[in-house]
Amino acid sequence: METILILTALVALLVLRTPVAFALGGLGVILLSLKGLPLISVPQRLFGTMDSFELLAVPMFLLMSNILLRGGVGKDLYTAVQSWVGHWPGGLGVATVVSCTLFSAISGSSVATAATIGTVAVPEMTSRGYDRSFVLGILAAGGTLGILIPPSIPLIIYGVITESSIPTLFLAGIGPGLFLATIFIVYSMLYARIGGAYDPVSKATWGARLRSLLLALPTVLLAVMIIGSIYAGIATPSESAALGFVIALVITFAMGRMTWDKVKEGCYAALTTTVMIFIIIAGAKVFSYAITLYLIPQTISSFLTGNISDPALFMLAVGAVLLIIGFFLESLSMLLIMVPVLFPALETMGIDAIWFGIFFVILIETALITPPVGLNLFVIQAVAGGGLDEVVKGAWPFALIMLVTAALLWFWPSLTLYIPYRM
Repeated sequence: METILILTALVALLVLRTPVAFALGGLGVILLSLKGLPLISVPQRLFGTMDSFELLAVPMFLLMSNILLRGGVGKDLYTAVQSWVGHWPGGLGVATVVSCTLFSAISGSSVATAATIGTVAVPEMTSRGYDRSFVLGILAAGGTLGILIPPSIPLIIYGVITESSIPTLFLAGIGPGLFLATIFIVYSMLYARIGGAYDPVSKATWGARLRSLLLALPTVLLAVMIIGSIYAGIATPSESAALGFVIALVITFAMGRMTWDKVKEGCYAALTTTVMIFIIIAGAKVFSYAITLYLIPQTISSFLTGNISDPALFMLAVGAVLLIIGFFLESLSMLLIMVPVLFPALETMGIDAIWFGIFFVILIETALITPPVGLNLFVIQAVAGGGLDEVVKGAWPFALIMLVTAALLWFWPSLTLYIPYRM
């Protein structure tokens, strides 16, 4: 009964549009108070949450992606990719997905990826006659790759919560990330072949390709440096992100595209997002501590394992629950609320924690492009203008592709686990 009352109270607070951080933290404080525990533990928990070397990667990646966004590197990246694949059927759609994939390997953020590539791709694709809803949909979906292809901020937070290896999680995200990007590309080409009315792009000359490639080369090298330094064991994710921020500053200033005013704007934007993320994490930490004392994770885990003995049915139930709450909660809140509750059941079911992290993030990706709170939908709407219904119309096929991919992971676990465990 306690479990039902607490979960009902949380849902009620969220329905009443209480900010997630205050809903979690406030309810956690009330629960601790009812247990008669000294509330001095609350600030201790809050400080303990912030005092994490692994979480230092979050503001560093946000700083780097904001500097790159204001430095206009997205245009160079998109132009370079377009010069190589723009003449393909649906070539600008292919260029959009590939550009999102490459920028994802730098930013760790879906919002930064969608905004950076969107500012360039929307006018280019619409001027070529591509259906506007398709353009907005592919950008919203392509942006979600920012939280699956490493480095990924949600995977960093998942690793902190579950005490899993963050580099291993990064490696596990490569296969599904590239698979999703490939399916997005195939869908774009089929869409263009079957019903997409657009003006084809002429094949670029080798000179144009080389010039655009030289402009985009510093950004590509930055991505290689970040990922390579982590996997080579030279730097931790936090150290690599900090180095990436410094190099991003050097690149953008050297190209004459950065000013100190833009640096201030980028730092302020990164600060705002970091504070939001950390406040939610802090509130979730207090709530997680409280529900652990009330044995709620153990109760839910026992209920699930006692009533669902088959791991496949368990994952189906988890997927259905995450899909439903994804309509109402933003991605970070899903991660911080659900992982502490579900994680104890994984060992009993014999489910690999690394595999589950990737499965979870793909469902978070889906939540990013499903209304009413899909964050990428609002980002693309802000970039392109127009109505939210246009973005939703174009994004739903990609949401379906993500759900099919999440289901495929169960039947093809090597897609996730081959790279981290066998290479």
